[in-house]
Amino acid sequence: MKASLILEDGTVFTGTSIGSTRTCISEIVFNTSMTGYLEVLTDPSYAGQAVCMTYPLIGNYGICLEDMESGQPWPDGYIVRELSRLPNNFRSEGTIQNFLMQHGIPGIAGIDTRALTRILREKGTMNGMITAEDYDLAQVLPLLKEYVPTGVVEKVTCKGPKHLAGNGPRVALYDFGSKADIAENLHKRGCDVTIYPASTPAAEVLAAEPDGIMLSNGPGDPKENTDIIREIKKLYESDVPIFAICLGHQLMALATGADTYKLKYGHRGGNHPVRDLMGNGRVYITSQNHGYAVDTKSLDPKIAVPAFENVNDGTNEGLRYVGKNIMTVQFHPEACPGPQDANFLFDRFLDMMKKGEEHA
Repeated sequence: MKASLILEDGTVFTGTSIGSTRTCISEIVFNTSMTGYLEVLTDPSYAGQAVCMTYPLIGNYGICLEDMESGQPWPDGYIVRELSRLPNNFRSEGTIQNFLMQHGIPGIAGIDTRALTRILREKGTMNGMITAEDYDLAQVLPLLKEYVPTGVVEKVTCKGPKHLAGNGPRVALYDFGSKADIAENLHKRGCDVTIYPASTPAAEVLAAEPDGIMLSNGPGDPKENTDIIREIKKLYESDVPIFAICLGHQLMALATGADTYKLKYGHRGGNHPVRDLMGNGRVYITSQNHGYAVDTKSLDPKIAVPAFENVNDGTNEGLRYVGKNIMTVQFHPEACPGPQDANFLFDRFLDMMKKGEEHA
């Protein structure tokens, strides 16, 4: 079945419908990962977005449900050059086509995804529509310009607390759209992990006397989360060690008086080089998925200083908080998909919690 992708600048791509045939309007972003498409599809940070995969062949190793980063896929739509309908993998439990159909996600295949990516890089992230129906471009374009993804953290967060029992440090994990491997990386290190919904008051978490607090990744504009930012300010004022990833990193910055801004086209993929500014200048290859960044010019050096920077464009990739047991990073140390270069940060968080116990 024929399908169209219409961008808000009037560009139209024509291809083949995959997945659901329903029409969707969404923010169009691209991911440069060569593998890990199921992890991308099930990353809650993609809520409110349609994802274009730049690698030309997607679906060749099928769907391996064990690799899902949450219980369901989150993107509004999916865009690929070529969709493999005959996967070859002993772990495969189905095709990506059936997976998209099962979860009602519309998509389009057979378009020039490299050309689409170039447009998004040159003009910046923009909204678009995926449809298998006839349309009137003059009527569609105003709808695309009006679309704004809102309420996405509330959409993806867990509905109630969850617990992963362990014999080690007790960690409170705020779920703003957390990938499963964040909790798993803590749990396999022996941590006793309690996962809390995004709206949980700081007082409730602090009353449980955790040894450490984790602020997860998540979707959307960080500034939209005014109530959450207010609670994170209270967490900052406590003496509990805190490790924050991606959206959590941005929210902590906002809670302490810094500013964030939208990147032209974001960082999404498993090949982003990040330089350590606090150590020997070592560069790590990292997995990333974000469209916003912390403005380092807005930082109060008495509160926080840059700890990591993106080698490609110099944007902030992490902060160290002065006089606080707080570490935040913009990238994903759990990866999945992506390189494991930065996985050591979970061990650093454990060391932070041990030092906190020594001073208690």
